Amino acid sequence: MPDQLVPPTAGRAEAETEAGAPRRLPPWFRRAVVFVLVAVAVYQAVVWAFLSLRGFLGLLFLAWLFAVSIEPVVDRLARRGLRRGAATGLVLLALVLLTAGFVAAFGTLLVAQLVDLVAALPDVVRTVVADVNLRFGTDLAPGGVAEALSLTPERLQDLVGRLAPGVVGVVTSVVGVVFQFFTFLLFGFYMSAQGPALRSTVSRRFPPRQQQVIATVWRIAVDKTGGYVLSRLVLAVIASVVTGIALWVLDVPFWLPLALWTGLVSQFVPTIGTYLAIVLPALVALAGDPLDALWVVVVGTVYQQVENYLVAPRVTARTVAIHPAVAFGAVIVGTALFGPLGALVSIPVVAAVEAVVDTYGHRYELVEAADGEAADQEPDGTSAATAR
Repeated sequence: MPDQLVPPTAGRAEAETEAGAPRRLPPWFRRAVVFVLVAVAVYQAVVWAFLSLRGFLGLLFLAWLFAVSIEPVVDRLARRGLRRGAATGLVLLALVLLTAGFVAAFGTLLVAQLVDLVAALPDVVRTVVADVNLRFGTDLAPGGVAEALSLTPERLQDLVGRLAPGVVGVVTSVVGVVFQFFTFLLFGFYMSAQGPALRSTVSRRFPPRQQQVIATVWRIAVDKTGGYVLSRLVLAVIASVVTGIALWVLDVPFWLPLALWTGLVSQFVPTIGTYLAIVLPALVALAGDPLDALWVVVVGTVYQQVENYLVAPRVTARTVAIHPAVAFGAVIVGTALFGPLGALVSIPVVAAVEAVVDTYGHRYELVEAADGEAADQEPDGTSAATAR
């Protein structure tokens, strides 16, 4: 039987039908598009929530740092039979009384000297520049130096207005500060008083084999971070007291804010903090009497040596040691990401991470060099023979 021939018109119709039919997208493409859209939406929501809650999250993190800073004192009181909540409340009460005593004794003087210091900075710069031009034969323009340091009249007027606002501004600022202060104390109290319970709650979310690791990491982070922050605060107080007494004896103006500046900057700004801290008091003293400026530098240098070799080793004996380059880089990264708050909390975070790495990390013995000679020293300063 002869094969039936397909009419040419039927073949062309089928080809046109196949060519005109829309091509269906593969299923994975649709899932990928949905996944990308959901990921972008989640990212935008997280960024919006973070920016909206940035201040609260910063306050919460500061409360945690405060809680771990008072942890050694609270633990010592708890080991002596005092309930943990009562021990935390006693420590907070002592700190509040000390703060209130300082504000009552020096609050008015501090604000007055701080306002006067900000207003007098252009005159200080002009006096110092004129003295430098006279002694070294330079031709520096005081106005240009002041503008380079952002000491313009508009900028200073804005700063003075912030430091000494009107009646409505004072009431608003006081209410805001008091609210944030009590919020800070509330979270700090619960984080310290409920620290062991919180650690147990978090540990129960993990299998038994991982609970010991979590507890160890938590303890190391609290001990090292709290010890680091507490030691920095103690050294800052000592440096502020010594600097304040020296400036007061030398009759340097604005001695109280300059002393607080020196103590905080020298302890919480790594590597260059000591030099930044002493520059401002020296410049203010130089505007009055160059001999006083020399004495300020001498006192700061002598105290720094005493602190490095006598005071700091005793205070920071149980804290983690951070390499200066790592600390300086952490401050730069923290400032770039979160501003001044990031600069404040970056070093404690790095301290906690470094403590955990030192605990669970493993160091191997250095292999011998290609010529058969072993390295002379390990990274921590011990000899290779001793390490072996």
